[in-house]
Order: sequence, then structure tokens, then C-alpha cells
Amino acid sequence: MEELDKIFEFRYSPEIKEKLLHYGNVKTFSEGDMIQNENAYIKAIPIVINGSVRVMRTDEEGREILLYYIKPGESCIMSFLGGIHEDTSKVKAIAEEKTDILFIPVEKVTELIKEFPEWLDYIFNLYHKRFEELLGVVNAVAFKKMDERLLNFIKRKSELTKSHTLYVTHEQLANELGTARVVVSRLLKQMEDEGLVELGRNKITLK
Repeated sequence: MEELDKIFEFRYSPEIKEKLLHYGNVKTFSEGDMIQNENAYIKAIPIVINGSVRVMRTDEEGREILLYYIKPGESCIMSFLGGIHEDTSKVKAIAEEKTDILFIPVEKVTELIKEFPEWLDYIFNLYHKRFEELLGVVNAVAFKKMDERLLNFIKRKSELTKSHTLYVTHEQLANELGTARVVVSRLLKQMEDEGLVELGRNKITLK
């Protein structure tokens, strides 16, 4: 697959790319599709080929918070750990946009670890990156004000989509930040008054 060659051009040997394609199964998801739900058993490990995936956590009261995004060439370390230990998923993954994903059966993941040291390096690098991102989430929730969190989140989403205009509702932003819609609406109006953003119907443009 040409896309796989591009995203793994410098990371993988031709042998492991061949194995990934042989073992894997590619599926396409539309924006908003549920890829992995919480408490579901993990049968396969996802590797994003193109598009992006947001990983969320839900508390007992149904409130959600964004943990991190999975971009092309990346996977979900939570899926690795849960799949290898035959555990259920502690997070849910949702397609942020039209996304193609290569799913590798869990039983093949351990085979790849034994056969290709670079596959283990890939997992450790992912673990390191996700750990830093989760520390960032904890730091933001614990020490940053909501207006700063919201602006940083909009900037991050803009970088991910490579667009200054985001087509997103205030409700969606509130869900991903783990706060109330009225709080997001008030802060966005404040940001608009300060010239940081321009608001439209289900649209936010970063100035």
C-alpha cells in the first residue's frame, strides 16, 4: 500500500511492512464513527494510515475528556496494552475525519515483537509520546484556567486539520474539554471580543 510506504518510509524495513500488510486489514471510517468503544475487548491494534482519531475517556457521570489524537503512522498504546493482556478498552476512539486504519490482530502483535526489534522500538516510542501527552492533560486540568485550555485546544485542533477554520459545535468542544457548553460559549464570545477568534454557525476561525 502506497500510503503505508510513505508514513513508514524511514521507520520500518521492507520486511516488516510486508508483514503488516499481510496480517492487517484496512478499514475506512467516516467523521464521527466509533472505532473502539469503552469496555469492549480489543481484538486488533489500529495503525492510522491517513486521517486522525481522537481518544476520549468517560467518567461515571458520562462526562468526557480528550486524552490525545492519533495521527498517520501512529497507534493507540492503550490498545496495545489492553490487547496484549486480553483486557477491555479503558478509552474510546472516534474518527476525527475520514480515516483509513490498518488493524493488526492482537495475536500477530507479539509475533512481530519477537521477530522485529524495530516493532518494539515503535511501541516504546509510542508509549513515551502518549505518556507526555497524558501528563499535558493532567497539567492543563490541574493548573491551567479554562480559557487558556480552550485556546490551546483550538490551536492544537487547527494544527491537526491544517486549517484556521474549525467546523465544530460548542457542545463538541465542551465534551472534549470535559466542561459545560455554556462555559465554552461564554469564553469563545470573550475570545471573539479580544480578536482571537471569529465565530460563525458551528464554525470557529482562529485569527
